Amino acid sequence: MTAPASPASFRPAKRLGAIGVSEILKIGAVAQRLKREGRPVIVLGAGEPDFDTPDHVKYAAERAIRAGQTKYTILDGSMELKAAIAEKFRRENRLDYAADEITAGAGAKQVIHNAFMATLSPGDEVILAAPYWTSYADMVKIADGTPADVLCHEDNGFRLDADDLERAITPRTRWLLLNSPSNPTGAAYSEAQLRPILDVLKRHPHVWLIADDIYEHLIYDDMPFVTAAALEPSQKSRTLTVNGVSKAYAMTGWRVGYGGGPRELIAAMAVVQSQSTTNPSSVSQAAAIAALTGPQDVLIERRAAFQRRRDLVVDTLNRIDGVSCRRPEGAFYTYASCAGLIGRRTAAGSIIDSDGAFCRYLLEHHDVAVVPGSCFGLAPHFRLSYATSEQNLREALKRIAKACRELS
Repeated sequence: MTAPASPASFRPAKRLGAIGVSEILKIGAVAQRLKREGRPVIVLGAGEPDFDTPDHVKYAAERAIRAGQTKYTILDGSMELKAAIAEKFRRENRLDYAADEITAGAGAKQVIHNAFMATLSPGDEVILAAPYWTSYADMVKIADGTPADVLCHEDNGFRLDADDLERAITPRTRWLLLNSPSNPTGAAYSEAQLRPILDVLKRHPHVWLIADDIYEHLIYDDMPFVTAAALEPSQKSRTLTVNGVSKAYAMTGWRVGYGGGPRELIAAMAVVQSQSTTNPSSVSQAAAIAALTGPQDVLIERRAAFQRRRDLVVDTLNRIDGVSCRRPEGAFYTYASCAGLIGRRTAAGSIIDSDGAFCRYLLEHHDVAVVPGSCFGLAPHFRLSYATSEQNLREALKRIAKACRELS
């Protein structure tokens, strides 16, 4: 009698070999486990506003459900949503896009993923301004592209230097991805700071630009927001301007992002989306329309709250021996240097030999979860999200200060 064949072992796709679950999610998972064990952990790792979705947005979703708007829509966004996005671009960014130049997906992340899947072939390069959001590089890799990191130094405000960009461009470069304000540093570009970057791109017409504007409405000290395609109209025909409702309107779970770009690119991205998710949730689209077309005063109120939190965090961190923190222009993160703590010892005798070791020490011994800068491509730093209550921030900062005092 023939023995039954043993089940074949699982064999993942080769493209996953260099890609793993986000380190941010891993840190969050450890923090949640400690909380379940009864530890009073404060998590300052999430890129998610602690505010609630505005009521008028919720009511729009409820009305859509009761009206039976629960069916498929056009695969990359209903005409009503595209009209709201087009009006937003005109009103706030001085950009004109027709309906076939607009795409909507399940979050800004999907929009960027679609762009890479639609344009990258093996060996194509995408320039990333480091430090950058961890998913950027993995999205490039999963689309068979090659990330090309360009370091953005703190003495340049964590902004991309035009000369460094010029040196990084090769014949295989397809995209530059620029996030302003930035996750993880909060760095934002003024017109004068963005112009040299666009001048470089004008000299290299084979390089296209993804402008990730997801933190557009979280910019402080009355600094005007500027986006590339509006600043340099000649760049618009090779720019994908990406945005969404997640950060500004506290709608992370609704999963609606959008982009405006040349119709040939948008059509290619639609092919990708047609074979993955198809349309974003019809109910979420109704909510996004309400967010984009409804009262905008909530943006002003919440921006002011985030600016107060930013100042609290920066001022407190800069009073801690061994820590220094630049005051970011936007988003809801600080990117503090812990270089002054490297080489110090914990009470148990362990050496803080990296930003990762420092962040583990904070979590395991002082119940504060932050993310090491090595995850974003520039160490030794740590990213702290101030998208939480002032009460939580004050307690967490007190613990961080205590943790640093206890190092010798």
